[in-house]
Amino acid sequence: MQKVKLPKVIDPVKSANKRSEYSGVMSASDMPRWSEAVAGCNDVIHVEAKFEKDAQSLTLFHGTLDTSAQLICQRCNSLLEQTVHVDFCFTPVQGPDIDELELPEAYEPVEVDEHGEVNLLQLFEDELIISLPIVPLHAEDACTVTEDDMTFGKLKPEQERQNPFAVLQELKRDQE
Repeated sequence: MQKVKLPKVIDPVKSANKRSEYSGVMSASDMPRWSEAVAGCNDVIHVEAKFEKDAQSLTLFHGTLDTSAQLICQRCNSLLEQTVHVDFCFTPVQGPDIDELELPEAYEPVEVDEHGEVNLLQLFEDELIISLPIVPLHAEDACTVTEDDMTFGKLKPEQERQNPFAVLQELKRDQE
């Protein structure tokens, strides 16, 4: 596989016909939403992508994204180093009938523009963002916050309130 500069926009069908393989890097500075989603990030995102046709003659491209990012631990509020690894497998589709296509389960459809091209930069940025944990946390033994730090006092027992139907029960007794 040849190390090349990855294009930001690509025609997946032409690339699959050529059996193109890309191994290179993309810059995180070109991905503003990714940079905003994390506290800090490595500026280099390693990308491996392979374009090909499968046994059903469907165009597909698959590969990996690798980088690292700093997130804020939701338990102790300090920085947490997170390695990010994404495996992807896309097949380009066009038109409004995307949901009606019968694609293999492993293929995720990606819509091409009017020129038959896919914006790889935006697609890879989306994949990186959705791969982040919903609640980033250190491992419990590595976190600086202990169980004692997470208690904020004790609740006083709630006073027992009188049953609102007690009056009705007394009325019923009086009638008997």
